[in-house]
Amino acid sequence: MNKLLIGLLSAALVATAAPGAAAQKAPAKPAQKPTTRAAGVAKAPAAAKVAAPEGGTPRDFTLPAKEEFTLENGLRARLVPYGQVPKVTMMVAIQAGNVHEAANEVALADLLARLLQEGTATMSATQLADKVARMGGSLSISAGADQTTLRASCLSEYAPELATLLAEVVMNPALPASEVPRLKADLKRQMKLALAQPGVQARQQFTGALYGSHPYGRPLPTDAQIDALTPEMAQSFYQNQYGAQRISVYAAGLFDAPALRRAITSAWKDFTKGPAPLIEVARPITRGNLLTQDRPNAPQSTIVVGLPVVDPSHPDFIRLRVMNSLLGGSFGSRITRNIREDKGYTYSPYSYTETHYRAGNWSQNADVTTADTYNSLREIMYEVERLQKTPPPADELKGIQNFESGMFVLRNSTPSGIIGQLNTLDLHGLPETYLTEQVKNINAVTPQQVSEIARKYVRPEAMTIVVVGDKKQIDPQLKKFQAERKKPL
Repeated sequence: MNKLLIGLLSAALVATAAPGAAAQKAPAKPAQKPTTRAAGVAKAPAAAKVAAPEGGTPRDFTLPAKEEFTLENGLRARLVPYGQVPKVTMMVAIQAGNVHEAANEVALADLLARLLQEGTATMSATQLADKVARMGGSLSISAGADQTTLRASCLSEYAPELATLLAEVVMNPALPASEVPRLKADLKRQMKLALAQPGVQARQQFTGALYGSHPYGRPLPTDAQIDALTPEMAQSFYQNQYGAQRISVYAAGLFDAPALRRAITSAWKDFTKGPAPLIEVARPITRGNLLTQDRPNAPQSTIVVGLPVVDPSHPDFIRLRVMNSLLGGSFGSRITRNIREDKGYTYSPYSYTETHYRAGNWSQNADVTTADTYNSLREIMYEVERLQKTPPPADELKGIQNFESGMFVLRNSTPSGIIGQLNTLDLHGLPETYLTEQVKNINAVTPQQVSEIARKYVRPEAMTIVVVGDKKQIDPQLKKFQAERKKPL
């Protein structure tokens, strides 16, 4: 399904990974009992503290040497030799996702992605899976908000064969009508599972408030909408949205570069150009709304607080990321320390910036004990305003910069991570310096800039607030919060 909404389901499930984890408060520190010692008994010497080693100087990421080429039909390929393990990771990214669906086609991109895995004109789904397995690999196909992706891996010796197979899956799909009822039934079960999660319910209201009728703001499909999808609609979506100009092929790992290039060129050269790349840019709305959804007798309230911000193509984006990590986006962030460690209102709060093509939003998310709904909102806003007014201490910021730099390097330490970063560059139209200079740019952010970014983008009076919980308990708390809240812009 829409990458955003499935990501939300995953995030919602994190809080329930341990029994009762989301509802319980952060563990309190046990009270220390007074100690007594008999006269004349020597006190045991305290263990010497060992200072942690100094961290290394953050270094910029060096993009591995790669080969790039574009076929006459517009298809682009990037081959990145990487590592010593005799395996290859590949991805075919097709700019045809949920954003390309019409209002009566919600989840059509997902249905088509599932159909692609049902085989080709020359092999069944079972034969396709068996062929990939015999290469020592795997294949998965999924639709996201902006793209449909095929992700695969194999042993190095089979790289040309896998590249040819991926092209066949896209260029000559069977799209069997006989499998559509089963696939739609599976999709409906997945949607019911997602909609049972209060985090998904809250997120749907939040994105709907920001993006309106744009596909990014559409709710998950209903059973009726899924039932309305037909094999003919899937065929039409394939014909209208798929084509070489919207496809990028990536490979990273250990492989024979000339052989892989020949395989990609031969397999894809006759594919139709298809439509030019196109994503309708969303124009999110900034409002000071408060939205609620009743969840009777819920032991906790699910909160989403946020507003539109910039996307990765904007010069402020790296500074926004650093600010977010310090405010609520890391385990050592201020909001986490406040409402989890200090107050015990929640177990796993988190904030993040969600990005689309030329659009983005920031949000703070938390499942809090119902009785502490007001207190949690008040403390979140307190931390935002504190950061706006006072730049963070240099040592606090440095810790966050080290964290962000380290996470960036870790994300680029695997073939799939490198492919993901290259795909991000292509989707957002970013230069390679976005990657190669990112560590430097993260560490160049100053305390004053962190406060400036908070003032510029994370404005409490302009935030959309969504609370899913027991209305009879949360309504009086929200009324009190609204009475104290600044007037919307």
